[in-house]
Amino acid sequence: QVQLVESGGGLVQAGGSLRLSCAASGSIFSINAMGWHRQAPSKQRELVAVILSGGSTNTADSVKGRFTISRDNAKNTVYLQMNSLRAEDTAVYYCNARVFDPRLGVWRDYWGQGTQVTVSS
Repeated sequence: QVQLVESGGGLVQAGGSLRLSCAASGSIFSINAMGWHRQAPSKQRELVAVILSGGSTNTADSVKGRFTISRDNAKNTVYLQMNSLRAEDTAVYYCNARVFDPRLGVWRDYWGQGTQVTVSS
């Protein structure tokens, strides 16, 4: 089994910054993509940013230029630096990792419990 533990959420004023961290632990053979999604009240979960093991990234248009995803492969940890936060960034942020299961020969997706980010205007 693989566990993802997020940290770094909280309450911040508009224009402020937060840094989210997500550490993967457990039976990890190989991790491909790691990313962040978010879900605001009454809205569907949406992709915020994803980073592959080689370092290539994809970021949602709504956060481009403000959020930066990075990764420490040695620590199986992904980060999300969030700057110039807006009220509309308020959501629960979920970490996701795609991990290879050598017993079944497939990639499996794991999710963290989520961390609340609240931006006051």
